[in-house]
Amino acid sequence: MPNIKSAKKRVLVAEARNARNKAAKSELKTAIKKFEAAAAEGNRTEADGAYKVAVKKVDQAAAKGVLHKNMAARKKSALTLKLNKIG
Repeated sequence: MPNIKSAKKRVLVAEARNARNKAAKSELKTAIKKFEAAAAEGNRTEADGAYKVAVKKVDQAAAKGVLHKNMAARKKSALTLKLNKIG
């Protein structure tokens, strides 16, 4: 454990940020899994709704710095391709 006051604060801040990032990643994964489940069923209307939620979560994660912008673009592209395959 650090002895210096600023170092103690950094530990606390890092823990808080870690928890926030972990929650954002978890929400993102859940949204993507829900979309993929709807896409696997072939249910277009359910997949459309899940797609919008998943893309929004990807954009939010990229804005917060949880995902790199190129990674976000790649994920959105993959989601769009899966949606278009449903037909």
